[in-house]
Amino acid sequence: MNFIGLLILAALAALAYAAFNFFKVKKLEEGTEQMAKIAAAIRVGANTFIEYEYKVLVWVVLIVAVIVWLALDWYVAVALLLGSCMSASAGFIGMKIATYANVRVTNEARKTENIGQTLKVAFRGGSVMGLCVGGFALLGLGIVFCVFGLGLGWLDSLETAKCWLTKIEIIKFPNILSGYALGCSMVAMFNRVGGGIYTKAADMGADLVGKTEAHIPEDDPRNPATIADNVGDNVGDVAGLGSDLLESYVASIVAAIALAYNLIVKVGVPSDSLNALYTFPLAFAACGLLACIIGVASLLVKNLSKSKKVHQQLNAATWIGAGITLVAGVLLSYCLFNGKGLDFAALGFKAGWASPFIGGAVGVVAGILIGIVAEYYTSSDYNPTKRLAEASREGSALTITSGLALGMNSCMIPCIILGLGIILAYYLAGLYGVAMSAMGMLSFVSLTVSVDTYGPISDNAGGIAEMSKLPEGVREITDTLDAVGNTTAAIGKGFAIGSGGLAALSLMLSYMYSIPGEKLTGGVPQLNIMEPMTLAGAIVGGAIPFLFSGMLIDAVAKAARKMVEEVRRQFKEKPGILAGTEDPDYKTCIGISTKGSIGQMKVPALMAVVIPVVCGLLFGANFVGGILIGSTICAIMIALFTGNSGGAWDNGKKYIEQGGLEGIKKGGEGYDAVHDAAVVGDTVGDPLKDTVGPCMDIFIKIMSTVSLVAVSVFAHYNLWAVIFN
Repeated sequence: MNFIGLLILAALAALAYAAFNFFKVKKLEEGTEQMAKIAAAIRVGANTFIEYEYKVLVWVVLIVAVIVWLALDWYVAVALLLGSCMSASAGFIGMKIATYANVRVTNEARKTENIGQTLKVAFRGGSVMGLCVGGFALLGLGIVFCVFGLGLGWLDSLETAKCWLTKIEIIKFPNILSGYALGCSMVAMFNRVGGGIYTKAADMGADLVGKTEAHIPEDDPRNPATIADNVGDNVGDVAGLGSDLLESYVASIVAAIALAYNLIVKVGVPSDSLNALYTFPLAFAACGLLACIIGVASLLVKNLSKSKKVHQQLNAATWIGAGITLVAGVLLSYCLFNGKGLDFAALGFKAGWASPFIGGAVGVVAGILIGIVAEYYTSSDYNPTKRLAEASREGSALTITSGLALGMNSCMIPCIILGLGIILAYYLAGLYGVAMSAMGMLSFVSLTVSVDTYGPISDNAGGIAEMSKLPEGVREITDTLDAVGNTTAAIGKGFAIGSGGLAALSLMLSYMYSIPGEKLTGGVPQLNIMEPMTLAGAIVGGAIPFLFSGMLIDAVAKAARKMVEEVRRQFKEKPGILAGTEDPDYKTCIGISTKGSIGQMKVPALMAVVIPVVCGLLFGANFVGGILIGSTICAIMIALFTGNSGGAWDNGKKYIEQGGLEGIKKGGEGYDAVHDAAVVGDTVGDPLKDTVGPCMDIFIKIMSTVSLVAVSVFAHYNLWAVIFN
């Protein structure tokens, strides 16, 4: 099986290059003694959080694995454990390199005073996370295919087998893949929720007291919450982001392969298509990862000492990787589907052998367009954010109101793009094309994660520069890198939301195919939304993302309240802190964020796992199908709204700080009132853009994955059927 060799080769190459970049960054100097001391404190805080979180996560994963073993079989549970290990490894290594790279970026800016050279250090650090996402995801899939697919001979088997305890009949290999995806999903949910609560509790606590009450700069060493704030960038925006997009990547591949099996078993597509249908997404992902390695290297081998166009350099690396991936997609589609005598009509391939590639290309284009829309609504280069900054002249109430309106308005265009993409992919390449559009959007995920991770590393570097009291020129370099990072993060969130929606749709299609006795019209499974059980599920499902969001915001508020109280206490009891004659107590604030985030994350993180299973066991498969429809639609809207509102509030504040508003200059008349209003808006937006928004896409994917894994059980065993049938 050449494709498995390609898969493992790509994974090992990515992990080897990640290791090279890891140690390359670590060999660089940390700078002054004060810089090293601050970096060490951030590193210890990040390690404490991740170790504490993973201790909780291990027990949750083991309990779920035992339940899966009893309900399905041992091999699905083993795959779940493997997926958990792969996702946890990527998140841990990415967090570690971020805590090493931050101070080295600061030192590079201090030594060279060159933005191009500093960019390379930040991007090299970010590339470790990006390459680990693709490398660990495909390595785990390669192990699954080698052990269960080839070793046990289950890859091409379409026969059903009875589960050990429940005696339900399932096709083994697609369920193993679903178990692997579920393991990745669980780690991603905990990392996203826990990291999101941590980072925003610290950020809000630091801003509310430090900026608006004490009127000291961001990352000022006198602020007791500033170390916790910088720790949050690593555990939330690095470890959480990496685990999230690794899960999206795996989910899109698994959804495409599961759909391939369903097309053959349920629709009657000739079985000679199976090999090509499951090979294409795997080979496409492998080629995409190799293309990402080339894209990363293309930036790192350049001499950037004379370059000041940071965004242009990052975009160039991304386009190189994306371009090579698309070329590889065309060649793969031709090699696997041309001249093989496959029944294109049964597959829904209107464009013949090119149909799978077209589905993937639609996803790439849709992702780019959604990212552009996100940039338009959140970047201070464009009118929406500029108008939002202007609203701060009138106080915090209008700042918040204008930001809410901006976020609501920003939902329409991305949804139109997603809708058109789904229609185009379906009518040109059938349901398989829809699955491939999600795969296409994530085919060069290692590059998008590398660019995204570079942002929080640069943000941390700026914080270290401020706390170490380095020359203003150092902070100017790190702030420039950070500003570009905010834009790339907004684009990355657009990709994450779009890919999350498409991956959830693909998983939902596989779920509907898996319902016993489902109705097919033209080979497409039908779920009647007007049936009372399905409609009730859709209504309940629409409310679930709002409940989840409310719990997350409440969790952030509770942890932030304790942080605010602690910062105020230290300022009151130790007046020497603000005078600069006494050091603040950073450790207490780190402890508040760590305990608060771990304590508050458990219920929201488990909701996505528990709700589909409990509802399915009570009301059956159609009710859960309705839940998936309602929750997916609402979650996409909430993710777009919160991400764009929060991003615009953040960049609007920075626009004011940079002197963008006419007549409002730092230190001048009226500046403090306008800036305070913008800070309040940014504080409102913090839990929206960095906790709620990023958690929405993982929330809908894990609900879909859990439903797909469990549907075989609750379709046969549910309380409603027992009582009324």
